[in-house]
Amino acid sequence: MSSLLREEMQRVLFRPGKQRLVEFIEIEEPAQGRHFLCVSVGKNKVVQLSIVGCHVSEGTIKSGSKKSHTKRSSIQDCYKMTEVWSLQDLTLVDGRDPDVDDPCFLLHFDKVRTVTATSCSAKYSFVRALVALSDRHCQRSLNLRNFDWAYIKPTAFYSNRGDCVVLSQICFYALNLVCLSMCPVPLDA
Repeated sequence: MSSLLREEMQRVLFRPGKQRLVEFIEIEEPAQGRHFLCVSVGKNKVVQLSIVGCHVSEGTIKSGSKKSHTKRSSIQDCYKMTEVWSLQDLTLVDGRDPDVDDPCFLLHFDKVRTVTATSCSAKYSFVRALVALSDRHCQRSLNLRNFDWAYIKPTAFYSNRGDCVVLSQICFYALNLVCLSMCPVPLDA
């Protein structure tokens, strides 16, 4: 479902503005409809954060045939950017409390913007994307506070999944050998 949302938002909102949608998460907002926090990169490598509102609109679509004058109802998602910031203007991302599973975090621009993600994993996924984009496009490290660093910047042991898979397979084979060696073998065969 998220890949369909990504494609639709890319087509409707970001591609016309010569931007590429890099990451988005669904957030909770007091206004009606679905809302997303998006980060995109422009053709000039400017990184932008935006709040996108998605409201369902009903419309009618005319049939393409000249002889047929039928109309049918359609339900379409209408995407609109409600707030936009530059990543350069982001001075601090505050996770509030790293010891509590809290999906809420604070984005410090000229004013502080409170964002509530739908889950804590979505919050960390978005912050990891911001850190990578800040390192790549802004040539500065993003100022983070109150995040569990193990989830933001994984260590070398966890970041190379290929080595972990090989190691777990070796351990599995060794465990099988130990179990087989402990099984009694009947000598009366």
